[in-house]
Amino acid sequence: MLPVLTALEMSKADKAAIEDLRIGEVRLMELAGSEAAAIILKAIEKNDNPESCTFLVVCGKGNNGGDGFVVARHLLNRGATVDVVLLCSEETLKPVNREGYLILDAFSHYNEHLRIFHGIEDALCSVTETSYDVLIDGILGTGLRLTHSGETLQEPIGTAITLLNTLRMNSGALIAALDVPSGLDATTGLSASPAVIADLTITMAFLKTGFFFNEGPLHCGDLHTADISIPRFIAEPVSTLLTDREFAAEHFVMRNPSAAKHQNGKVLIIAGSMSSTASMIGAAMLAVKSALKTGAGYVCVSLPLMHAAAMHAFAPGAVVIGRDIEVIAEKARWADAVLIGCGLGRDSASVSFIADLLQRKEIAGNKLVIDADALYALASPDLASLSFYFSDALLTPHYGEMGRLSGVAVESIACNPLDSARTYAEKHRVNLLLKGNPTVIASPSDPVLLNTSGTDALGTAGSGDILSGMIAALAAKGATTFNAGAAAAWFHGRAGDLAGTISSIVSAEDILEAIPSAIQEIFHIEE
Repeated sequence: MLPVLTALEMSKADKAAIEDLRIGEVRLMELAGSEAAAIILKAIEKNDNPESCTFLVVCGKGNNGGDGFVVARHLLNRGATVDVVLLCSEETLKPVNREGYLILDAFSHYNEHLRIFHGIEDALCSVTETSYDVLIDGILGTGLRLTHSGETLQEPIGTAITLLNTLRMNSGALIAALDVPSGLDATTGLSASPAVIADLTITMAFLKTGFFFNEGPLHCGDLHTADISIPRFIAEPVSTLLTDREFAAEHFVMRNPSAAKHQNGKVLIIAGSMSSTASMIGAAMLAVKSALKTGAGYVCVSLPLMHAAAMHAFAPGAVVIGRDIEVIAEKARWADAVLIGCGLGRDSASVSFIADLLQRKEIAGNKLVIDADALYALASPDLASLSFYFSDALLTPHYGEMGRLSGVAVESIACNPLDSARTYAEKHRVNLLLKGNPTVIASPSDPVLLNTSGTDALGTAGSGDILSGMIAALAAKGATTFNAGAAAAWFHGRAGDLAGTISSIVSAEDILEAIPSAIQEIFHIEE
């Protein structure tokens, strides 16, 4: 899995590379610039003939601008035409950046394809009349810290960013951001006003957390990582990792050919309800069938017995029991994992029933997935400390449920879901899967995992019930609830991708039917 660093973690990795590994700052900058130039040329398919291309490089006073100077030089050396805009006086550049600028300045005496503009006012007239293939953002980098989206940037930075965005919109030129689109907080993904809207972002050494949250995905475009010789071990221990297909495959246990059904993961699902005004049996049906399609060997579901026939018709492989709490407790002792919550209801009787279940040692001591209405019950004051007694539990809230569980405003959670999930998991000693884009999976002690598989196809009623059933199946087959949650999130997202060519009309039933394809694909099994 790839590490994903905050701005502070990246700063520490840079410092360690320079001080501990003796990789000089000039060498790092040279590598960053040369790699970025190569990635840009490959992206526009001009590796062999950049002579026909014209580039605009806008440089700030920090190291991001220093990278920009190197990019400009490497493009010039390949025969391209390059305009460089320096947003500050050369006297304010620190030595490593000033050196890069002075090299370019010397180049300008020998190369008619290079123009250097000192200040945005000096550049405006010329650059607005020039046709560029690529606009390169070397203005701010990872140093920006924002407390909220929409913060105003000081001049001339705001004008420079607006210029880049306007040129892109009017001419169709591609914007390539060096390390981080200027105006974007590299840690949180909050964006200033204005912020660069990049077509591709070339991040140095490691991905940044801000690429995946808040406005990050809207501003980054395609992500490319430049190898600048900072080894992964210098950034260890990393606090965040990006899940991938290899991780998902690792935590999907294939059945032993000689194993019986009870040796392939026994799941107990306590879900579904019926009242005089509504039925939520569908939630139980989706959870049960997703557990079966994810390979659970034996699935038992507790629901109102009047709906047993409907469940058998929908999922004939499932065993149905009623709501007798002693029978449920006996099945919990039998099960390898328990899922509780999908469509159980939120009336006082349902909350009391859930509270009784969660306090039974047969359930609290098992691998436990707590979803939906069980999260509602768990957030009540009487159960606030119960999570401390769970053996291996995963809570699966969306932002609204997370707000109720934690007592934190939803807006604050949305601003920094990574820290919100991590803080709750550590405080309550539980695993937590915070649903969103991306999905955040946190534990009391492991690095946080991010899952980015899936599209808006998952934004449909019943999708969460399917995910919970998948988690329970993987946990029953041997994974911890933390790893089961992260792997199931990956498979769930991939199933959403495969469920239909038009994501906006994909239904929960479509996702359900695509689960086997998502699993077969990862193991290269043909249907």
